[in-house]
Amino acid sequence: MAIWVSGIVTGLDEPIESAFQKAQKALGLKKARCAVAKTSVDARRRPVHFVHTISVETENENKIYQRYKSQNIVLHQSQPMKISYGKSPMKCRPVIAGFGPAGMFCGLLLARYGYRPLILERGPAMEKRVQKVEFFWETGILDPEANVQFGEGGAGTFSDGKLTTRIGDAKCDWVLQEFVKLGAPAEILYKAKPHIGTDLLRNVVTNLRQELIASGGEIRFETPLMDLQQKNDILSVKTPDEEIPASVLVLAVGHSARDTFLMLEQKNFSMAPKPFSVGVRVEHLQQEIDKGLYGELAGHPALPPGEYQLSYREGERGVYTFCMCPGGVVVPAASQEGMVVTNGMSCHARNGINANSAVAVSVGPTDYGNNHLDGMRFQQHLEKLAFQAGGGKYCAPVQDMGHFLKGEKGFSSGHVTPSYCRGVAEADFAGLFPPFVTDMLKKGFIRFSKKLPGFAAEDSVLTGIETRTSSPVRILRQENYQACGFENVYPCAEGAGYAGGIMSAAVDGLRVALAIMERFAPFP
Repeated sequence: MAIWVSGIVTGLDEPIESAFQKAQKALGLKKARCAVAKTSVDARRRPVHFVHTISVETENENKIYQRYKSQNIVLHQSQPMKISYGKSPMKCRPVIAGFGPAGMFCGLLLARYGYRPLILERGPAMEKRVQKVEFFWETGILDPEANVQFGEGGAGTFSDGKLTTRIGDAKCDWVLQEFVKLGAPAEILYKAKPHIGTDLLRNVVTNLRQELIASGGEIRFETPLMDLQQKNDILSVKTPDEEIPASVLVLAVGHSARDTFLMLEQKNFSMAPKPFSVGVRVEHLQQEIDKGLYGELAGHPALPPGEYQLSYREGERGVYTFCMCPGGVVVPAASQEGMVVTNGMSCHARNGINANSAVAVSVGPTDYGNNHLDGMRFQQHLEKLAFQAGGGKYCAPVQDMGHFLKGEKGFSSGHVTPSYCRGVAEADFAGLFPPFVTDMLKKGFIRFSKKLPGFAAEDSVLTGIETRTSSPVRILRQENYQACGFENVYPCAEGAGYAGGIMSAAVDGLRVALAIMERFAPFP
């Protein structure tokens, strides 16, 4: 237990001890054990400054809290994970399809408490996956089973490794603490916008794999889920090499498992089309983003590389920035041949020349059709058009901001050099997207430039296309997390339409694991 004092302001050149002294003063204390609970940069007001929440531990905390409690002074107590075991015996091991954030944390929790999960991952282990991805980026030869979307760690492995979320679940703290134990920097526990970075995240993922195996779990890489059948109270899970009996199956397949969605459709799983977003990646010089956010203090050694989150809405339609990568690059992220997809990626240091972000427009069933897989087919259609516009070999279509806002095809090289490594070809995004997407992108860029100076600079680079913002389908499940009409099958996280990002996917994996544990006793 501790007293948390929020709203503590310090200047860029003040030491953290100054924040500790201010927190103690707010509680009428001369000396106490202090630590940073949360910290963020406030660039909305000048001069730019830090805002902290300080955790204070001392004697008679309840008494002190009652004397000084206010909106900024609260009594904080961590909430441990509540574990309860069911009594139903497991005849077979639980099987998890997918080893992204959801599958990793679902498997880790089950393994630690004696359930001996078997994880099937269609892609390779990290070492081989990195080689396959880099080979694709260098040669344009795509492996549909080993790419930015598929393989150990899931799609988040080749990203900025953002850990921000809006779900407000206490399990988020458990996930963050586990990440730190597995090698992530301790700063993710207190930074308002934590991230790991693709370089560090890869080591964290492999450490998690080793921890899971040491706890009694098993992982089979390059082993896709091909089919499943219900046989009384046992599931038969089919891979290319065998049929595996399972008491439960967790579907943590990710948002790009299109063949799995087709298989589930054939099995008459209840699914529904889900809104998602499509758009482009925009690149600026990182130093220009820093100037727009920090003003004359840009470049101050205490400030992190600037990042932004912008949005604009007209009626039911929205346009927003997504997965912003300070000091990052735009990467080829295709998982099917003859299609171009982009994503953003940063290392932990975020020390690249460019900043990039997806700028995406919301789309829904009224835009692409009401069949539960029409959103997926809409994605594929756009990705094929992007491949053609790039001229093949997984080059990407590109346009500078000036030409795009004028409605003209073309690309003029300016201060910003495209970072997409497969090469780019000038294009006209008005010929790739439906008009409503193009119109909202233009409105968004203009509005965002009013909030962040320079955002719509003429030499800003637009690279396309971005379609994998979230799953286009939801696999319907009940309150007990089981699929509607399919007992013992647990649709989970982003691929099933119940999460968006590393943190929310990991937490949904924990929720499903806890639901399984509440039903069943550990596997003997």
